[in-house]
Amino acid sequence: MESLKKITWGIATFFLLGGGIYFSYKLKGIQFRFKKMFDSFKSKKKDKITPFQSLMIALAAQIGVGSLAGIALAIFLGGPGTLFWIWLTTILTAPNAFAESCLSVVYREKDGIYHKGGPSYYIQKGLGNKTLAKTYALLILLAYIVGFMTIQANTIAVSLQETINLTPWMTGLVLSIISFAIISKGLKGVTSITEKMVPIMGITYFLITLVIILLNIQKIPMILGTILQEAFRPKTIGVGMITTMMIGLERGIFATEAGLGSSAIASASADGNHPTGQGLIQILGVYFTSFIICTGTAFMILTSNYQELFLEHINGIELTQYAFSYHLGSFGNLILTIMIIFFAFSTIITGYYYGEINLKFLKKTSSKELWILKIATASLLLWGSVASAPFLWDLVDVLVALMAIINMYAVLSLSKDIQYEYNEIIRLNKP
Repeated sequence: MESLKKITWGIATFFLLGGGIYFSYKLKGIQFRFKKMFDSFKSKKKDKITPFQSLMIALAAQIGVGSLAGIALAIFLGGPGTLFWIWLTTILTAPNAFAESCLSVVYREKDGIYHKGGPSYYIQKGLGNKTLAKTYALLILLAYIVGFMTIQANTIAVSLQETINLTPWMTGLVLSIISFAIISKGLKGVTSITEKMVPIMGITYFLITLVIILLNIQKIPMILGTILQEAFRPKTIGVGMITTMMIGLERGIFATEAGLGSSAIASASADGNHPTGQGLIQILGVYFTSFIICTGTAFMILTSNYQELFLEHINGIELTQYAFSYHLGSFGNLILTIMIIFFAFSTIITGYYYGEINLKFLKKTSSKELWILKIATASLLLWGSVASAPFLWDLVDVLVALMAIINMYAVLSLSKDIQYEYNEIIRLNKP
């Protein structure tokens, strides 16, 4: 598994960074057009899925335990320098989020009164490659239903066992029942939860981390210096630097999902927006996840005495738990537990939606088959609560890398469509 992970991530990194640099040039620094990003939220179709709601769906998937446990794991394995590479990766790959979301709106289809789309749809319609499209759809099903969602369940279980000594199987059972109740209501059920939950949990977490950073403001200059020094590791230039860089790239991409194609599925659901406008909105989501949530988590850990910990078979959340306890005492564990439940739960229900859309792409599904998927999802959440965390992370890393390779190949191949949409919006002088 480790060898496969290194090979797939080497190829994926080439595509993701190469694609990000290419689109940065062709689209004239699209990732820095902040005014146009905020203007793109305008929509009059309130009865369907608004651009804001589509962003909340995407953020619900992005702001999961990757922002809490994944970033902590990156620091644990690669040191503080990984944060520099996460920041750089975010800036360079943000145009990929724009490109895939733009294509998703161009090639989407009607799904009753809503829309459905994503990489599987633009690979088949734009490239005419049905086999590759089905391969991607299958990867999404495995990555989200089997991978991402089980990691969320595992992290909730680990956290609750540490804080209130609740057995993992009991956590999994409760989580499965609640999740099943929500996903049974379909897309509208997902959006009604995420549009309320994501802003509350995002702003709350931001304020908590901001207070902790301000209380430790005297440590920040030294931490920033350490981040830059460790990012390049001048004393061990070569293997040490490459290891730190690769861990940072993997965790940055895992957290923001820019270039994976998953956020494009959420973009396709939005009504009343131009493809370019929807792409700009997704760049905001990438920035919020990386520079607000992930960076806040990292600075909380780096301002604690986390180096004193000795951990084996780490999930990552243990490091974040220690940081919260270090700064806020026993009250910190309670706050983090609540945040973990919100973050992970929002990712679970969005992950199911991504899986359902791609199952519909693979075959014409009956309501009975969708119910089977819902039951399977609930069962996997129970399994994920008691499964081995290192195995789950390795499995997801490989699946994510394969998704990135296929998606970026398709996005780069369809770059003329993206350029056309970009030129049209500039010509019409629309936001």
